Amino acid sequence: MATFTPPAADAMRAKLLLAARDEFAAVGVGAARIERITAASSSNKAQVFHYFGSKEGLFDALLAQTVAETFAEVPLDTDDLPEWAGRLHDSYVRRPWAQRIATWHRLERGAEAPIEAVVSSTAGAVEAIEHAQRAGVLPRSHRPAVLLGLVLHLAAFWSATAPEFDPLVTAVVPARRRQIVVDAVGSLLRK
Repeated sequence: MATFTPPAADAMRAKLLLAARDEFAAVGVGAARIERITAASSSNKAQVFHYFGSKEGLFDALLAQTVAETFAEVPLDTDDLPEWAGRLHDSYVRRPWAQRIATWHRLERGAEAPIEAVVSSTAGAVEAIEHAQRAGVLPRSHRPAVLLGLVLHLAAFWSATAPEFDPLVTAVVPARRRQIVVDAVGSLLRK
């Protein structure tokens, strides 16, 4: 049976996650400081450990929340995967911390046990793609998980490029960047 969390606890947990988002996005897990997170959230270390167990637990909860928010904001659309990739690109532009959190996760937490909430939401997306492939909506040129990975990476292309690449593409305006993502996914899906 699920336990009831009082609204004040929900609010504190949300404040901690928001402060952690800014801290972790800026410096990653290793360099993040609980003291800065608690000061920014008007909280204390005891609350971090109460709600999340550790700094790493806080980070993992933040990653899970970020993935859930992304899929809620941009629900998978297997009927129009190129446009979905465009909307996902738009989400990354509006929420730059999402890609930074994902990058820090790969760099600092990737060897840890998978985060079940992230595995579950990703598995749901893979199942939807597999269903669309079986129905003939999407090509079977790639396994469902590979196709999802390719689309996710294409959608994140502009927000995940190295700063040294930026001078080479300064003429590519934001609207064109989005269209490049849509076109690239469209090309990937052509039979």
